Amino acid sequence: MKQESDAAKVPECFISNHEGFYGTIKNLTRDFVVTEIDAGGHRVNAAASAPASAPTPAASVACHTRAELRDGCQHPQEADPEAADCGAEVTPGSFDLSVILGQSVSEELEHFVLTLKEEKPSSKQELSLGCFADKHHRANVHRAVRHRFPFLMTVTIQPEIRVREDPDYRELSRLVTDDEAEDFFRFVDAKVRGSSYTFGPDDSKEHRTAVHHFVSRRFGKLVEAKSFSDRGTTAISVRLREQGRPKKRSSDERRDEDVYTAFTLCKENLETLEAISYMAAALGVLPSDFTYAGIKDKRAVTYQSMVVKKVSPQRLEEKRAELERRGMSLSQIRSVGEPLRLGQLRGNHFDLVVRDLRPHARCSGASAHARLAALIKEAVENVEARGFVNYYGPQRFGSGQSVQSDRVGLALLKEDLVAAVRLFFTPEEDDDAQNRAKRHFLQTENAKESLALMPLSKPRERLMLRALNRYGTGPDGCAQAWLSLPHSMRVFYLHAYCSRVWNEAAAHRLSTLGFAARRGDLVWLQGERGRAEDNAAPTTLPQIHVVTDEEERQGAYSLGQVLLPMPGNTVKYPENDVGSWYQQRLAQDRLDDCRFRVSSLKLNLPGCYRPLLAFPRNLRYRLQGAVSGEGGSSSGSSSSSSSSSSSLGEGQASVPESKEDSPALTLNFDLDSSCYATICLREIMKCDL
Repeated sequence: MKQESDAAKVPECFISNHEGFYGTIKNLTRDFVVTEIDAGGHRVNAAASAPASAPTPAASVACHTRAELRDGCQHPQEADPEAADCGAEVTPGSFDLSVILGQSVSEELEHFVLTLKEEKPSSKQELSLGCFADKHHRANVHRAVRHRFPFLMTVTIQPEIRVREDPDYRELSRLVTDDEAEDFFRFVDAKVRGSSYTFGPDDSKEHRTAVHHFVSRRFGKLVEAKSFSDRGTTAISVRLREQGRPKKRSSDERRDEDVYTAFTLCKENLETLEAISYMAAALGVLPSDFTYAGIKDKRAVTYQSMVVKKVSPQRLEEKRAELERRGMSLSQIRSVGEPLRLGQLRGNHFDLVVRDLRPHARCSGASAHARLAALIKEAVENVEARGFVNYYGPQRFGSGQSVQSDRVGLALLKEDLVAAVRLFFTPEEDDDAQNRAKRHFLQTENAKESLALMPLSKPRERLMLRALNRYGTGPDGCAQAWLSLPHSMRVFYLHAYCSRVWNEAAAHRLSTLGFAARRGDLVWLQGERGRAEDNAAPTTLPQIHVVTDEEERQGAYSLGQVLLPMPGNTVKYPENDVGSWYQQRLAQDRLDDCRFRVSSLKLNLPGCYRPLLAFPRNLRYRLQGAVSGEGGSSSGSSSSSSSSSSSLGEGQASVPESKEDSPALTLNFDLDSSCYATICLREIMKCDL
């Protein structure tokens, strides 16, 4: 067993003072069952199930405005590609042209692009990407090539696809920076309803007029542009019109663009992104055509809602048997009118089994059995009533890894991109193909040879190595390597660092100020709960209130209403000792002047607020095995539980006949999205899992 680092280790600070007990989780995959609770309050694996309880107000946090979403702000725990048992948000996949086109054609395209960059090509220069008989494959090629290289245009001479430089891009790049031109063309090609794109500040009216004329002449039927002033600077903002079609579209794409199919995915021993990759390959679409509310654990049985674009229900039905062989089961397949949004869920329901139970203090015989039952009853009731510290779990940082994700994030915040790349490629002790490839890169800096060694199942590592091979391993090459990853992957590492600081801040707050709301603490303003209506996404941030001396004396707020900020460039910090602690903690990592932006990687962290405590809902438990005749349930609304095992229902964990010396505990409860079930268990058991 690898030693857990200080970064990955959760602070040892608890809310309740019960004794707890020892046990193990995830002995079997089916010991950990996670079922998503949709925005309407229903478990997604039971269409007719009763609504789950609404989230506690303190735990429903509105984290970002529309503008912040455009700039890449996500709730920190919702961008974790390795998240285990929380409703994390991540945008899946990237456009790997070597998969879509084949390795040889992809390399030929890369060479063609280099030629365009280095020379002054004529408008007749073009490259054939080959013939594609399947219309879905052709549509994928069009989108993937234009996303990866916005300065190219694709032309279908059915069934052949050819690519050439887009003259409109060349014209725009003479007016704005290359990065702005690429981002603008990606914005136009994505056509996300309600989205907008803003060019950089421009104080030259003559120059703004030239940009306006270009946008109107080339994309006037699709977008409209306006200049606006803010704090003494003027910029051009472009937004999509309510209706309109781009001029640059293939007939294959237009035919299926409005088809959305929803389904419930049950997977076992698979990461969410891994499952999406399998489904995308089977259906002939891109990973980015799948949307979902949050990612789920690998070492578990999980149920979650998904929507896939450009795939009909009939076509998805045809692939069910093939996907089942990959460990995925699809149900409730139906047509819908729009994709899912990240975070569009109420929370998650957990059905867990804890095995190998024993008290912290040794005892034997019948007294041990009775002692264990009493410990469990006290622990469950305490946590149900008092909640638990809302820490990020060790999965957040990559428990057991040689280099935790937060260290990579710290290097990125310091804009030391070379160090961040080397940390990213630090190998584990294992001697598998992935770690051999990482060792080879660190020893030789030969990205091409390392890419040949890296397994195909490691898309992030392969994307970065491909970029390092093309652009070199210096600062500029490392910047391109990070930019080759999807935005959500890049920002995850920064969020991991902020999560570590939040964990430490929570422990400091409780150890120094105690278990009541104190002067200077942050809470939602009375009457403002930081949540939207049940079926709507939040559009504005609720107002943050600073607890006053009088409110502390009157006990106007409880500890469960206290918030702690995730570090960022727009958050308010507590106006007490905890605020000073944040300043000192960031200065310790030489981030006291940090603006929480990495411009070269297009990353921005406005920050947000996370409740100090979380509360399990609908909490029930049952002790089975050695403690014969002992059973229990703990819930304000549930009836008492009998000593024998009852049916737990579809998707729930079940305990087989236990050996007399090996009692097992089943736990069933709901948590709000972004809360970790392992942290709830840790508070119950008072031990690291």
